Amino acid sequence: MIFAAVPAAPAVFLLRGKRTQSEPYVSKTANLRRRLQRLLGPVEERTKRLNLRDRVGSIEYTPTGSDFESGFVLYKILRATFPKTYGARLRFRWAPLVKLHLENEYPRASITTRMGRLNGRSLYYGPFPSRISAEKFMNDSLDFFKMRRCVDDLRPDPKFPGCIYSEMKMCLAPCFKGCTDSEYTAEVKRVQAYFDSGGESLAREFSSERDSASNDLDFENAATVHARLEKLKPLLSQLPEVVHRLDQLSALIVQPCHIADSVAFFRMDAGYLSGPLTFSIQPTEHTKSQSMESRVLEAIRSFPGVEDRPAREIMEHLALFRRWYYRGSRLGEIFFADHKGELPMRRVVRGISRVYRGEKPEVESKQGGGAS
Repeated sequence: MIFAAVPAAPAVFLLRGKRTQSEPYVSKTANLRRRLQRLLGPVEERTKRLNLRDRVGSIEYTPTGSDFESGFVLYKILRATFPKTYGARLRFRWAPLVKLHLENEYPRASITTRMGRLNGRSLYYGPFPSRISAEKFMNDSLDFFKMRRCVDDLRPDPKFPGCIYSEMKMCLAPCFKGCTDSEYTAEVKRVQAYFDSGGESLAREFSSERDSASNDLDFENAATVHARLEKLKPLLSQLPEVVHRLDQLSALIVQPCHIADSVAFFRMDAGYLSGPLTFSIQPTEHTKSQSMESRVLEAIRSFPGVEDRPAREIMEHLALFRRWYYRGSRLGEIFFADHKGELPMRRVVRGISRVYRGEKPEVESKQGGGAS
């Protein structure tokens, strides 16, 4: 019987019709045998349940070890099978990002779910769990700077009255030449350094200013700077570990594998996902002399190189990744590379063991002070 030949396990499957012009049926399931029995079993009377028994000519399937893998494999199959409609079938919810508009003569920041030219000057930071959280982080962060909040393309005019931010001394007011272009550029660079470092650049700046004022016995100024530092700390502590400058977002995702004594690796480079790559827990004969760390590094290096990808494809990968990462109880673990592109290998090895044994992940913590 055909049902006995397929596993009663998670898989992504494709059913092709007997007629070549018919549209294939693609889906994922937690139990392939049971799902096929429902779709291809004997037709029941007086039921509206979908039955494809008399229409299917062939069955193709890919076993998977986790919901994350199932979702990614399903995406790739739908993208190849239905190139014009796969987006509507998957119902993407785009990941909110903070965009730093560096191509503008007077740069500003905004929230977006659409990426422009990847080789442009603008920078993107994320992904955030929601647009509201992204807006709150951006607005609360910009309160510490004097970069403009307006969205217009500026044509500086000394006669322009300005806005509430310039009146409150929260903007350098380039709109009416309240600052020189070099002063505004310097402020934008401070904002970029803040986003690039996950806020750590500003925390270091405040700490240095406070210590300097204290050494000069200017205790009033030291207290003022210390208050700003204390206001900054809760904002940075709530920033998700995953939020990075997108072109520097590099990570290894470890998932359960359908193959015995193995785990599955997925790699993220600048928002683009690749994998799965099967990693055997038990070393093969020629790798028995290697440490686990060296075996993991060797496996990671075997991932194919990532070429320039269309912005749309990266947005799709971020949407799939965000759906998994911000889930209340997610299966598998993720490890982020530092600013040098190096992974925390000891933590990775321990994480592999936890995923293999089905244990809970370690408590998430900031690595290297956040985004790098």
